[in-house]
Amino acid sequence: MNLKTLLLAGGALLSGTAASAGGYQVTLAGIKNNGMGGVGVGLSLDQAAMFYNPGALAMVRERGVQLGGNLTFARNAFVAEGSTTQRELRNSISTPFGLFASFGPAEGKFRAGIAVYTPFGSTLKYAEGWEGRTALTDIDLKSIYVQPTFSYALTEQLSVGVGVTVLAYGAVNLQKDIALPDSYGHIELDGKAKTKVGYNAGVFFKPSSKLSVGISYRSKIDAQVEDGDVTFTGIGAAFASSFKATKFGATLPLPATTSLGLGIMPTEKLTIGADINYVNWSAYRNLEFAFNDVVGPSNFSTSKRYYQDAFTFRLGGQYKVTDKFTARVGGAYDNSPVKNGYVTPETPDADRFSGTVGASYAVNEHFSVDLSTQFVTFQKRSQSQQDLINNQTTDRIAGTYKTNIVIPGLGLNYNF
Repeated sequence: MNLKTLLLAGGALLSGTAASAGGYQVTLAGIKNNGMGGVGVGLSLDQAAMFYNPGALAMVRERGVQLGGNLTFARNAFVAEGSTTQRELRNSISTPFGLFASFGPAEGKFRAGIAVYTPFGSTLKYAEGWEGRTALTDIDLKSIYVQPTFSYALTEQLSVGVGVTVLAYGAVNLQKDIALPDSYGHIELDGKAKTKVGYNAGVFFKPSSKLSVGISYRSKIDAQVEDGDVTFTGIGAAFASSFKATKFGATLPLPATTSLGLGIMPTEKLTIGADINYVNWSAYRNLEFAFNDVVGPSNFSTSKRYYQDAFTFRLGGQYKVTDKFTARVGGAYDNSPVKNGYVTPETPDADRFSGTVGASYAVNEHFSVDLSTQFVTFQKRSQSQQDLINNQTTDRIAGTYKTNIVIPGLGLNYNF
């Protein structure tokens, strides 16, 4: 039994592969935006501006409520170094969602609103008996932000906004196997994060009917789990004294994001947007665990992550085909924050490309329906055992990962 390997593998908690942005970040707020490659910082499309740029909300004339949901269908393949056997994920579906509602006087200078969305998360379930089973078998990471927002138009061209981002719900469930001399045991870590507060602020400037620009910033929040539950199964009496922990604590940074956006409206029917997102992933250096009793030889573990700051580039547009029907298309390139030799099973991350399409249909002057679909393909990502030895990251497995994700979305809008 390799107790050191087991202990270090415990550092895999609280991370995961996200659906539509680097690392474990999720950018799926606003079904209209989803159909346009995820742009929105330099636009004032609808109430989802609260997520992309609170400063743009005051320029959204319609007051209303919108609810959007997505389904993520991921296919992840892994081939261990020196093997020809391809392992794949068991079927799993995650459901990122967004709820946005704005209020204010019809002709007034301000808008107030409330946003509820899922900015970070992941669900992965690896194949039974795969080579990295002692690092990870299953992970389910969830986060829900609630954001009260206020936006004010200083002039007809310039508006500002700020929101209080509250980590209202955070949860993680991680499972992996434990290598014993003649069999495998199993450990499950399950915990809820404490409520934490950050902020989101933005500026929106529209010098003409054909041009708009925006900048926004969402602060970092540290998701902190205290008194999470530790459960062991399949551990024989001969080894029970080495696995006595019942509680754990850990902290995961939900990093800050700075975004710059541009909107171009060449005609009344055509809108084009471009965004650049800069995520301060370098805040994620190590993942440390404190247990209330021993897991292997110690009640404390640390595992290297050493993430690096990363950019995302987005481009998209919409065309109003008729008074009732609008079509959208877009794409994005995400630069992975995970360095070579630091890839983990819970974040088999890589540079990724995405293509999107979408449409809206206005049933009447108050109610409309949005649809979107994204296809995300990760570049093949390999790391050798020598890479892991060189980086002192042998708590993960050498091999090659390849991931594709399809994400359909549906949104309902009611304006008043």
